[in-house]
Amino acid sequence: MNDLGLAEEQIQRYSRHILLREIGGEGQKTLLRSSVFVVGAGGLGSAALLYLAAAGVGKLGVADSDAVELSNLQRQIIHGTPDIGTSKVYSARKAIARINPDCEVHPFPGRLTEETIRLAIRGYDVVLDGSDNFPTRYLVADSCWAENIPLVSAAAIRFEGQLLTVLPGKGNPCYRCLYPEPPAEGEAPTCQDAGVLGAVVGVLGTMQAVEALKLLLGIGKTLSHEILAYDALAHRFITGKRYPNPACPTCGAAVLFR
Repeated sequence: MNDLGLAEEQIQRYSRHILLREIGGEGQKTLLRSSVFVVGAGGLGSAALLYLAAAGVGKLGVADSDAVELSNLQRQIIHGTPDIGTSKVYSARKAIARINPDCEVHPFPGRLTEETIRLAIRGYDVVLDGSDNFPTRYLVADSCWAENIPLVSAAAIRFEGQLLTVLPGKGNPCYRCLYPEPPAEGEAPTCQDAGVLGAVVGVLGTMQAVEALKLLLGIGKTLSHEILAYDALAHRFITGKRYPNPACPTCGAAVLFR
């Protein structure tokens, strides 16, 4: 060990972080003590998991009930052709181990349900949602609010994507303040129906990792009161304001003061 309290190998591995005034040795030690739970080891989760592992986040939880398929490989870069047929969470764990042995991976191969999700995410510092269906997305958002865990949520389809951060607490908008209820079945297209440019989910997943790292380190401005939209064809990022909804069934005044 040295004055930084890191092993020499860690100083070399994380040297580009340590050089940053906003991170340094203390910030890197914070990341090594931190934990992030990632819902979905697909396109969004692939990019997020790889960068979080490379950054030295000490503990990663990974939830996904699917196995790797050939059609996944166009965008789900944490998996490879030899992984076809393997559970995505175990394929992801194998890839993370190749990148960084400092990172402890806790796989959750089952489907998250109302009965399992709160116990699964409890104790993690941040949750990233990269799920591909609305029931899971709303379940994750509601559960993170109830467990008082920051949430970074992203979605992508065709050539577009969006990103937002939810910080549970009075005065902050929750997920349902913006989207009170999920769309009716069949109302919103899915990537399976409409397609998606693989690199677009990589952009959004990487941005999820950036938001998570800022939250863990307590640096910079997050998207806690904004939503970011990305249009790849126009090469354009747009941010819009988000506000608490007093009538929100999750966080509104009727809930806070009842």
